[in-house]
Amino acid sequence: MPRAQNRRVLLVAVAGAALAAGIGGVILGRTLLAPEPARQEVAEPGEEASHPEGFLEITTARLQAAGIKTETAAAGALGAEIIAQAMVAAAPDGAALVAARADGTVTQIRKRLGESVKAGETLASLESRDAAAIAAEHATASAKAQAARALYMREKRLYDAKITARQDLEAAQAALAEAEAELRRTQAALSAAHVSPDGRHVLVTSPISGKITAIRATLGAHVQADAELFRVADPRRIQINAAIPPIDAHRLATGDPAVVEGREGPMPAVVRSVTPAIDPESRAATAVLALTGDGGGLPLGQSVRVRITPKTPAEAGRIILPDEAVQTVEGRAVVFVRQGEGFQVRDVVAGARSGGRVEIIEGLKPGETVATANAFLLKAELSKGEAEDHH
Repeated sequence: MPRAQNRRVLLVAVAGAALAAGIGGVILGRTLLAPEPARQEVAEPGEEASHPEGFLEITTARLQAAGIKTETAAAGALGAEIIAQAMVAAAPDGAALVAARADGTVTQIRKRLGESVKAGETLASLESRDAAAIAAEHATASAKAQAARALYMREKRLYDAKITARQDLEAAQAALAEAEAELRRTQAALSAAHVSPDGRHVLVTSPISGKITAIRATLGAHVQADAELFRVADPRRIQINAAIPPIDAHRLATGDPAVVEGREGPMPAVVRSVTPAIDPESRAATAVLALTGDGGGLPLGQSVRVRITPKTPAEAGRIILPDEAVQTVEGRAVVFVRQGEGFQVRDVVAGARSGGRVEIIEGLKPGETVATANAFLLKAELSKGEAEDHH
């Protein structure tokens, strides 16, 4: 009887354990299948915090690969901006025409088109009779000056010894001054012509550092003095020449902020000067703009568009952006504001549009950076993310 009772107790215990295991399995299964409830968690130190809704994470590398450009929002009004076509030109100290200093035959060309040069570097050499004549004059003048110096020293010793008269010393001193003046003249001619040490060649050197933009020299050709042989330009020393309608020219002043729009994207600039006269051919004034940043990417001769904002009070709260910066998402006008390694979608109120520009009345502050060119790619990425969330 005790054995039968113990057996019933054991069966009850096993059945209870099995029941408990079954209930636990059902609960565990429901926990894994059920969606995780939304919960707010404080990010631990070193743990990446969750981004707000409408944030698109995109690295700088992906941004460049997609060709998405950005621009800093600035206060303004469409009526205040002056939009004009312009040309990239060399600054006055950024271009040089290199000519022959004397007649001669081109015997050596050391540089090719597009190569970099340094100030004072030799580009070519000419075999020149003028060079030989200049070198001979200098050698003669040097010899005469040396002889006059020796004669003067001899007369001075004799005069100090009271052997010769004072007028002999003064005559020797005058002859020395004349000889030294002739020596300086021939030395200047030698330096100006860039005569080589052997006295046979004229060296053609670059007055500035930059790149060769044109070559007129031909090996073996005879050239005249002052003939153009090379052109050199420094790509770092450029200016933007903008054609301004006469009706707008009087509104501009030195120091007015501007933006140059090229293939490389918008670049900040400033008005350096405005011509007071109107060009008779183009019927426009010329505003010279200087880039405030690096302009090495703009090649000489490239056509660009400029936007100049005269220093007049801008309409309060208005911001001007490229038209493509404003996208439509679910019937709302939005822009994509750069934040860290990504963009945050921002609702805005857009106003007037003109010339590819749009006024932002509300939703954006000056100084914020927004996506402009190819901003539609961010809109497509946002729509893709929202579609995945719905699924």
